[in-house]
Amino acid sequence: MQEQDIPIDINAGKLLDWLINRRHCKKDWHTNILTIRQKINNAIQNMPAHDGIASLLSGAYINYFYCLKIVEILKETEADTKNLFGRYGSQRMKDWQEILRSYEKDNVYLAEAAQMLMRNVNYEVPNIKKQIQKLEQLLTELEKKETEYKKSENIAHTEYNTLCKQLGVTGYRTIKNELMDKVKELPEIYQKVAEKTKSLEKVVEFYSAFVEFTFGQQRDSNCVSIIKYIIEKGNTTMFEYTYGEVPISITEPELNIKADEDESNGRPSEDVNAIDFGNFNLDGEIDFGEEVDLDTGSDIDWGDENVEQPAEEIDYNISLEESGIVVEAVGREGGMATGSEAYTILDNPITRSEFINQLFELEAFLKLRLYEFKGDDRNNLLSFSQMQDASSILQLSTIETTQIMLDNVQVILSEILHNNVQHLHNIKHYPRYVDAVATTLKQKLNLIDRMVIQQKSMRQKQDDTQDQIDKLHPLLKLVIQRTKELQTEIEQDISKKYKNRTVYLTGGVSML
Repeated sequence: MQEQDIPIDINAGKLLDWLINRRHCKKDWHTNILTIRQKINNAIQNMPAHDGIASLLSGAYINYFYCLKIVEILKETEADTKNLFGRYGSQRMKDWQEILRSYEKDNVYLAEAAQMLMRNVNYEVPNIKKQIQKLEQLLTELEKKETEYKKSENIAHTEYNTLCKQLGVTGYRTIKNELMDKVKELPEIYQKVAEKTKSLEKVVEFYSAFVEFTFGQQRDSNCVSIIKYIIEKGNTTMFEYTYGEVPISITEPELNIKADEDESNGRPSEDVNAIDFGNFNLDGEIDFGEEVDLDTGSDIDWGDENVEQPAEEIDYNISLEESGIVVEAVGREGGMATGSEAYTILDNPITRSEFINQLFELEAFLKLRLYEFKGDDRNNLLSFSQMQDASSILQLSTIETTQIMLDNVQVILSEILHNNVQHLHNIKHYPRYVDAVATTLKQKLNLIDRMVIQQKSMRQKQDDTQDQIDKLHPLLKLVIQRTKELQTEIEQDISKKYKNRTVYLTGGVSML
């Protein structure tokens, strides 16, 4: 095989060193580049309108091989300036021919082309690919965040709807007004409770007989007095309960609730101008300040029927003047029930709490009697021999009758302690509770607003990121194409210097 047939393999990463070692280029080649680049910049300012030239000058770093193509185009556009001796009179042609001569001196163009090839392979193309990869990763994260914000929005919607259902409001009007309207349902609810309380007559009789027999107290003792009163006279006003007289007129205190006329509720608003987003952290928890927990009852007793503690242990910092009975002389002049005396027994916070306590008292008593019935006779509080002297209602009591009485008590307890009744009672008597509930609902709506806006923000960022990716892909394709062309031109140029031997640049565009 002849030497002419042996290809020349050159590592693209060491091409510049190879050219300098073989004296094709000088070590100080870069000192002439600045002058050449300045000449190119000046020449570009005065170019004819030509599609080929525009294509060459767009989006690429002009090198020697581009200059050759520009000169070929100028031979056509500047043909009319050519004289008899074959020289061009056009200043454009003279400028670009001067650029070519400067490039060809000591093969400066070859050194620059080698450096450009190395930079494109090692830096430009990998950098663009890295940018695209980061943007695609960012796009995935933005899509994930949008999904998370959507999930948070759905959760907030569910919590808001659940809370509204629990409170019995729609949430589409001003919340405080809806809550105030719901209070009107209380009288009817209390009337039903009072009617069912009459079924406890046998229970009260049984309990009173037991107390009288065991402790020697009289049947008209003060035990479960409020329940006895409601059984006898119903859910009367505090005026009648206190003075024994039916009032001529009843004037309840007005609700101490300030309705917000400009309250912005209902469906989550699209307007974000009034919303302070603060430093919202999706991965963390959102701090809305103090919030009424309608499920756990951390702030207010919501009437869990399994709770053993009586209802009056809640401290609302309400004075007797605000919610209790103002005792004055018997027989109020004119018989007008006003203030707290206009409330019914089940509506007044103090007597309502006492009524609930007495129901718990009856429940505990009946549960104990059931335990004694089911247990050993030796463990009974009253033995059979002792019960011989008791009244007939005690002697004739059985597990079945006692269980029925217990069921009746628990039915009334469940109704008076129902969450909805508790809400309405607190709304009527504790204005701060209304503010807390309204604030909680507003916070849910604000959270929904935030999530909707965050989703829009994520979608906008996704669009912007996708636009950047769409712009980088053509740029990457262009740079790779130009790099391949540059490598081919370098291989052909070196091949001419070695009698047209085949030249291969290894590790160049093949790595792209």
